[in-house]
Amino acid sequence: MMADETGHMPRRPSRILKATMWSLQGLRAAWLHESSFRLEVYLLVPMAPLALWLGQNGVERALLLGSCLLVLAVELLNSAIEAVIERFGSEYHELSGRAKDMGSAAVFVTMLNVLLVWGLVLAPRWLQ
Repeated sequence: MMADETGHMPRRPSRILKATMWSLQGLRAAWLHESSFRLEVYLLVPMAPLALWLGQNGVERALLLGSCLLVLAVELLNSAIEAVIERFGSEYHELSGRAKDMGSAAVFVTMLNVLLVWGLVLAPRWLQ
């Protein structure tokens, strides 16, 4: 096997398996240590089937469900930011506070996106 232009070897099944295991470890850590992540998963449980039921076609279903999954992805990134900051200490630093606030704002924006997507997809039907 030859490395690509960046020096990385192509993904073999064993590397894909390792990457999958690391991802599952990250999901487990988020579940165990992040109450916000658990709450968002609890909200996804009823919203996912509802998205699949209310969407009239594949695009609508993808938008409704995808907007919810995006919240989880951004929450994972926010939690990762917070973990790195906490690793360096719990004392206040302006840049640490700013990073945490921006991570929280990113989650908030994705939640607004859920409201916007669901509203734009579903409201026209209900207003007719």
